[in-house]
Amino acid sequence: MSAVTDTAVRTRPRQRTRCIDCDVHITMHSPAVLREHLPEQWRDRHDRYGGNPYHASLYPRMAKGAARGDAWPPTGGAPASDLPFLREQLLDQWDVEYAVLGPLVRADQSGMRNAEYADALCRATNDWAAREWLDAEPRLRSSIVIPAEDTEYAVAEIERVAPDPRFVQIYMQIKTPLPMGNRKYWPIYESAARHGLPVGVHFGGVGGQPSTASGWASYYLEDHAGNAQSFQAQVVSLVFSGIFERLPNLRIVLIEGGIAWAPPLAWRMDAAFERMHDEVPHLSRRPSEYLAEHFWFTTQPVEEPPDPRSLLRVFEDFPTLQKRVMFSSDYPHWDFDAPDQALRTVPFSPSVRAQIMSENARALYGLPGNPASDGAR
Repeated sequence: MSAVTDTAVRTRPRQRTRCIDCDVHITMHSPAVLREHLPEQWRDRHDRYGGNPYHASLYPRMAKGAARGDAWPPTGGAPASDLPFLREQLLDQWDVEYAVLGPLVRADQSGMRNAEYADALCRATNDWAAREWLDAEPRLRSSIVIPAEDTEYAVAEIERVAPDPRFVQIYMQIKTPLPMGNRKYWPIYESAARHGLPVGVHFGGVGGQPSTASGWASYYLEDHAGNAQSFQAQVVSLVFSGIFERLPNLRIVLIEGGIAWAPPLAWRMDAAFERMHDEVPHLSRRPSEYLAEHFWFTTQPVEEPPDPRSLLRVFEDFPTLQKRVMFSSDYPHWDFDAPDQALRTVPFSPSVRAQIMSENARALYGLPGNPASDGAR
């Protein structure tokens, strides 16, 4: 929810809150780290043109690296580039049972137009995540970074990495050059469904389109507050495309996109469908049913109404959210949500709170009760 100050994170008495964190970012200490995992033919290109592997935004952030001030490792490097420090600040301090990683690298950005280079970067990133993070820490799971704008390369990378059960979802960015329901992306969804993997869609990306539906924003504040527009547009595209008729087991995770807009969007789609359903005869159900069945949401940054009961009403208006919302901290970013603070003022029942904090994610990602186990799906 609201940003947690560095002092509060360090000094507040910790309350033990069992949780699975569904949005934890990692990055590389330096471009040299990625180079080590690239094939030889791409190393010269990386040395000459690769630059910094971290890519945050088109707009200056309110905090350096978009990170908490205390998240910079004492050993140097960017926030979330040091596993021991991430253990200390997140996994151990907050008793995180599992953390699902979203690597922060340029490899998966839709603005990367060189398909072969994007593919090499994605392969190197996934290998790096496996060797330097997953091999070293049983509480971690990761997302498969793919070059989404070249579906042949993207599918090949899914097929290569998916057999490793520690990779629990496909990773895409919300801002794509074409709406996500476009048939161009269907091979990615088909591969994901074939392997039983959700598609995690994270805020960000450079799709070549304006950052809002009405043009380019002037400020990071506009981009940050208005990012839910992109998520809603992609939901509409996916629902009306008919992809869920084709792939009834396809699951989409909306990461950092908000929650409260889900009920009114469902109502709007249903109202339009009642009048114009003959345009989409491939849909056999109401749009709200696809939204309820195929989409999951993460908590950070969740909407914060003045009266917390208003957010509870959102869950009442769209009951499936109780089984679809999953806790996320967004570590190491400035708006990090501590597990004992997220949704703390909303009067959920203990069972619903447990679902949100851990059990919905456990069911979606097939996570066992013991993080030290193999984590097979």
